[in-house]
Amino acid sequence: MAVVKVLSVVGARPQFVKLAPIAERLSISGDQHLIVHTGQHYDVSMSDVFFEDLAIPEPDVHLGVGSGSHGVQTGGMLAALDGVLDEHRPDVVLVYGDTNSTLAGAVAAVKMHLPVAHLEAGLRSFNRRMPEEHNRVLTDHASDLLLAPTEQAVRHLAAEGLASRVRLTGDVMADVCFRVRDRVREELPPFTEWRLPAEPYLVATLHRAENTDDPARLRKLLDALDELPMPVVLLAHPRLVARRHDFGITTSESVRWHPPLPYPQMVAAVLGSEGVVTDSGGLQKEAFLLERRCITLRSETEWPETLVGGWNVLAPDGERLDELVRRPAPDPEGQHRPYGDGDAAARVVDALTTFLHDR
Repeated sequence: MAVVKVLSVVGARPQFVKLAPIAERLSISGDQHLIVHTGQHYDVSMSDVFFEDLAIPEPDVHLGVGSGSHGVQTGGMLAALDGVLDEHRPDVVLVYGDTNSTLAGAVAAVKMHLPVAHLEAGLRSFNRRMPEEHNRVLTDHASDLLLAPTEQAVRHLAAEGLASRVRLTGDVMADVCFRVRDRVREELPPFTEWRLPAEPYLVATLHRAENTDDPARLRKLLDALDELPMPVVLLAHPRLVARRHDFGITTSESVRWHPPLPYPQMVAAVLGSEGVVTDSGGLQKEAFLLERRCITLRSETEWPETLVGGWNVLAPDGERLDELVRRPAPDPEGQHRPYGDGDAAARVVDALTTFLHDR
């Protein structure tokens, strides 16, 4: 097949992780690949370090949009992307996940009559209060090619009348996670050497607006972490740090506040832990892939496969957190593998080239 020109639009931590195996595979196939970084995540610990640690090529274009309300941020990306897409005229625009960068990339491409492919299509939490849910649904319906990570995602898309656009590829996050897991076991020191707990500990993250922007709710969730029977390493997203300061909330020494980690160190932290407490979509799945139990501080999950066998449990208000943590961990023997075996990126690139060839 002829060389294709793919333009990837990314802007946030989870997208950088998904980008890594795609960039590698496009390089192997000899296709042309342009990377546009919107600047949605601009903190070094949430952006630059992922390009370094995952060996992702430097972005060809950096829009530098930065933070702002959803409307301001998405609008800034749309305005900036017009010129980029007009200059480069890719064969296909590839968008990732469910952030404002995802939606902006899809809408900008559609308006210029460029084909759009959505990686991680078909996820649904069915919670319309989540900005990410709107981004997912709107992007799926605007896209020409829907790259679904799981059979459940395929069913969601079929129910919305989009079956003809769908290709089941598996999950590229599994590609990255398995590879980094194996490297971490060989190369990185135990997490305890980084001045973190030598005793059993949990890894936690907390960043969603619904959990951090209400002072009473945030205090309740942090109190629940504080009362757990083992130390908690809280990988603190900039939003959480700002809200904690704004609201004057304190925690005991049992909650060890720590900046976000580079991806390999984050994998090492989870591997060394007793489990994860989070409101992140990506970390739920990473815990599952790394065979660590997870408690999700939400009332729903876009990754329902993780709930099978008790690997993930929903605890939206942080209630019974102590009880859930004390439960025996699931047995990894026989754990199902709904996200594939680590070859999703090859399937994605094959789907892209076939789609463009058949147009």
